[in-house]
Amino acid sequence: MKKRDISDAQVKKVYLSIGSNLGNRIHFLEKSKYLLETHDIKIIKTSSYYETESWPDPSFPKFINAVLLIKTKLNQFELFKIIKSIEKKLGRKIAPKNHPRNCDIDILDFNGKIFKLNKKLINLEIPHPRMHNRNFVLMPLFEICKNWSHPKLKKNIVKLLTSLKKINLRSIKVI
Repeated sequence: MKKRDISDAQVKKVYLSIGSNLGNRIHFLEKSKYLLETHDIKIIKTSSYYETESWPDPSFPKFINAVLLIKTKLNQFELFKIIKSIEKKLGRKIAPKNHPRNCDIDILDFNGKIFKLNKKLINLEIPHPRMHNRNFVLMPLFEICKNWSHPKLKKNIVKLLTSLKKINLRSIKVI
């Protein structure tokens, strides 16, 4: 039997969604990946980039999204703070919900745990509460982990994908 390093037990497997629909969208996604790695976050896998219409307002610029599998020793709150600092560094401004942005990073799944924190300026729910309805999350997540299961809904990724409307599956494209 292989002896486990103590530090291995502290490493968490996390799935993040990254997206942008302003400016040089791919630049912002690449820069967000670089900045994550400067905070001792190891990117293990990255999906392809996917382009979709903005939701709920398709008149806004199209989004480019991807999903990352990372490993980190950070807890949920520490990771959330780093993500928010990266979004701010890349020019994200306070704006109405679902408005265009340079950078959007969401924690989709944190080591298969269910977590919720609602405090003054912090609203963190893991797994992401709307991820199971979003083609731009499910398609890239399926690409990098075909056997992933939703920690809260207890449904595998294939069931979640097949529950999407066909128009949602047809409206996403790999770039």
